Amino acid sequence: MSPKENTAIGQLLSLLESRYAIRVLWALKDGHPQTFRLLQDSIGGITPNTMNTRIKELRQAGLLDHASHGYVVTPLGADLLKRMAELPTFATKWVNSQAKKAV
Repeated sequence: MSPKENTAIGQLLSLLESRYAIRVLWALKDGHPQTFRLLQDSIGGITPNTMNTRIKELRQAGLLDHASHGYVVTPLGADLLKRMAELPTFATKWVNSQAKKAV
């Protein structure tokens, strides 16, 4: 991997590592706009202050936008979510492997 690619990945991971950042995006993966309150309820456990901060950061990063009916992912955000589409399958496989270890 080139230094430029390493830098780009580092910047993206830094953004996504922020508490609840991935959850905000994931809650919008179906493409339907969500109001602040609905998005907060979809995520669960996020404070309004943290939610505002994540929304601001994700908007600045070009992954999230505010439409007339609420927050939506941008085409760039949808592309990222598309690339993460295998996450549920992997998560299930991982949880099952952890359960087997515990036995």
